[in-house]
Amino acid sequence: MNETVIPITKLGASKQRKREAPKGRIVDPAALAEVQALVGSQPLRHDLLIEYLHLINDRYKQLSAPHLAALARLLGLAQTEVYEVATFYHHFDVVKEGRDGTVSSPAALTVRVCDGLSCEMAGARKLLERLPELLGTKVRVIAAPCVGRCEQAPVAVVHQKHIAHATLESVRKAANAGDTQDTVGEYIDFDQYKREGGYNTLRDCIEHRRDVESVIKTMEDSGLRGLGGAGFPAGRKWRIVRGEAAPRLMAVNIDEGEPGTFKDRVYLERDPHRFLEGMLIAAWAVGISAIYIYLRDEYHGCRALLEAELAKIKENPPAPLPKIELRRGAGAYICGEESAMIESIEGKRGMPRLRPPYVAQVGLFGRPTLEHNFETLYWVRELLEKGAAAFAAHGRHGRKGLRSFSVSGRVKEPGVKLAPAGITIRELIDEFCGGMQQGHTFYGYLPGGASGGILPATMGDIPLDFDTLQPHGCFIGSAAVIVLSNHDTAKAAARNMMRFFEHESCGQCTPCRVGTAKANTLIAGEQWDAPLLAELSQVMRDASICGLGQAAPNPVDCVIKFFPNEVT
Repeated sequence: MNETVIPITKLGASKQRKREAPKGRIVDPAALAEVQALVGSQPLRHDLLIEYLHLINDRYKQLSAPHLAALARLLGLAQTEVYEVATFYHHFDVVKEGRDGTVSSPAALTVRVCDGLSCEMAGARKLLERLPELLGTKVRVIAAPCVGRCEQAPVAVVHQKHIAHATLESVRKAANAGDTQDTVGEYIDFDQYKREGGYNTLRDCIEHRRDVESVIKTMEDSGLRGLGGAGFPAGRKWRIVRGEAAPRLMAVNIDEGEPGTFKDRVYLERDPHRFLEGMLIAAWAVGISAIYIYLRDEYHGCRALLEAELAKIKENPPAPLPKIELRRGAGAYICGEESAMIESIEGKRGMPRLRPPYVAQVGLFGRPTLEHNFETLYWVRELLEKGAAAFAAHGRHGRKGLRSFSVSGRVKEPGVKLAPAGITIRELIDEFCGGMQQGHTFYGYLPGGASGGILPATMGDIPLDFDTLQPHGCFIGSAAVIVLSNHDTAKAAARNMMRFFEHESCGQCTPCRVGTAKANTLIAGEQWDAPLLAELSQVMRDASICGLGQAAPNPVDCVIKFFPNEVT
């Protein structure tokens, strides 16, 4: 038998060549030059990874493997680290190579049609079915989770421009015209805000006409709670973070991804400096050295607005400013969770952290962090100028304060409604929304968006506020109210919500990742296995890491409990 003898010298040379070969994809010089040109003179830091992925994706309408490898080289990161972040977020179009090395060309234009509950009720399915044929093969039409414009349902987004009350014709017209950049209408800019007394309260703080203790005490006495959904008392949070060691940081959450929620966007589009002044007062009171504003990517017009107004206050500061950075989300509902948002700001996948420690102790970049929702900061100036008692004087049915309700669905006048805390859904519909739409009868409602549960019209006299809905298995959250009529079913609403949760689960923990998918399978039929769904619900609530998995069963549980005739 003849044997092939491999010389020892060749074996050694082969091993040597393997050791010398670079790990991962070889960086293409042309791709490296293109990425360097986009990044320019900006700092090469890990926490800016997502910002630079946006630069590439915006310019080339995709993220190719050569560009990802080049970005990894520039930032000194492993290519796998860049790839896992790029593939985590929905708004990054990562190119997948075929087995033969071929790659698909990017679509000339992408049209996203919101398939959130309010848009689905308003006819989004028809748009998704008919737009591909109408727009042709060069335009990519995809379903998108809630884009935060529920009062304008149905909504389509042509590249970055939103189309309110979208029709086949209005979307076609925008796509053909190349009108793809979003704008906002008239708003109170820096100069007008100052003429009307803006930033005077901040100067009172900076110039010692107000002291820290009195400001924090006013916040505590007002009863203002976090308006992003968690409802933690704002004044107490300021005191806790101020008690931690410096340097202390601040993270502002304008990710607002809860289906049915759009209040932050509406206030931002009208009066951005009222929020910015509240943010700066909070930074002064707590002793913050740097602020990071996290804005959801769907709010393209708001981002341009904020960039312009931040530039104005940095050029002509009304008071000494901390470092302020505006960060761009990339389409991930989970980043509305405070620790997931912090991970995203640090340039990572938006994976919620296990707690303790809490972000007030170990947050952004390992420092104590004051995390706040946009609307909470929006009310700071008014609270300090009018006093805690003025805010607390509002309210109904034994509740105190005001609430901004994002109302959508089957009402005549959807929108943001500033109403007394504790108002009931019937009062809200009749007094603030012009009643139900013609031909529609009030049937049910979601008091707190996708995760807040579903209640029938027969339970329409419960005060809407923190802590009033929990006995019924629901909560107000960010006060995203979606109104159902006799033309809808709670079962269909629950299916829409559960599809959303399966799509948005970050996948970190099995109870949420597998549980949402399993729940979707179980509720697909006309008859639901209530005992099995109850068992699945309990596992998800007990074992999920964060609020997404813990609250995801709420719509299904509520249908079984309050709408049994729909599923038996």
